[in-house]
Amino acid sequence: MTTGEVLYDDHAIAFLEELWGDGFLSPGGPEEVARVLEGVALAGGTVLDIGCGAGGITASLAADYGAAKVIGIDVEAPVCAAARRQAEKRGVAERVEIRLVSPGPFPFPDGSFDIVFSKDSIIHIADKAFLAGEAFRVLKPGGCFVASDWLIAHDGPPSPEMAEYIAREALDFGMASPARYRAALEGAGFVEVRLRNRNPWYREVARRELALLEGPGRAKFEAVCGVEEIARQIETWRAMVVVLDSGEHCPHHFRALKPS
Repeated sequence: MTTGEVLYDDHAIAFLEELWGDGFLSPGGPEEVARVLEGVALAGGTVLDIGCGAGGITASLAADYGAAKVIGIDVEAPVCAAARRQAEKRGVAERVEIRLVSPGPFPFPDGSFDIVFSKDSIIHIADKAFLAGEAFRVLKPGGCFVASDWLIAHDGPPSPEMAEYIAREALDFGMASPARYRAALEGAGFVEVRLRNRNPWYREVARRELALLEGPGRAKFEAVCGVEEIARQIETWRAMVVVLDSGEHCPHHFRALKPS
């Protein structure tokens, strides 16, 4: 996560929530969160949510998964404010803490958390080795790093089509390949590293999202975000569908364990 221009202001939050649901700034809603967390026990545990965004997932980790304490961190004030409202709305404000942080080492002692979680936000952290090392450091022995992220299928420069898509997003993406993620996690000391390619799922979902933006949902989105912004988003989605179809854009789930 980087500093500088706010990437997720109130207008961006409004658009993404209209598309993906109240409190959600990434695709799939509660169902995809459940797939990321399948088989992971959160009840009674302490959880760090990296890049908590508008807080829909952060609040859900306490309300729906029974975490005793969830700390959500983000580098942008608008999303932190939205996340605090979500915690209040879900009735879990006493178990959910939202912190505005600066990029760099996580502001927590070693061994603070049972679970480190993130949903499609660590794409903004370019140094994956640093990220993995910090996740490893703040986990308790036996803890789990479980996340999803948007990946590029290969190392090296992106294709012209991928470069166009990234430029249209204008969200300081720091995409990494599955191989680079695995190397970063194993290099940090994690074991039982597992990655699952979600391109087949999101390839179809993104096509439906584009059809909604172009078709029956367009007027509703324009009322929320404006005609020009929705036209821009449609062009972004069209570029994204191209690289999803090629497989170069390949969202993944991953999880890894810190040895006991």
